[in-house]
Amino acid sequence: MGGALLGVLFVLTTTLGDLVESQVKRDLGIKDMGRLLPGHGGLMDRLDGVLPSAVAAWIVLTLLP
Repeated sequence: MGGALLGVLFVLTTTLGDLVESQVKRDLGIKDMGRLLPGHGGLMDRLDGVLPSAVAAWIVLTLLP
């Protein structure tokens, strides 16, 4: 059951992170978040879903026995 919960949590937080980061870029009027990874939208575009998922996973794994 814990694995299913974690899977659903990953899907939700990854999608939400991507949508929030896209909205921030739209509000700022920019296409890419940085020049570290040219052609890929920048480093933040690669991590926009991973970061909130990592935080959520840490919280869930810390709180659940």
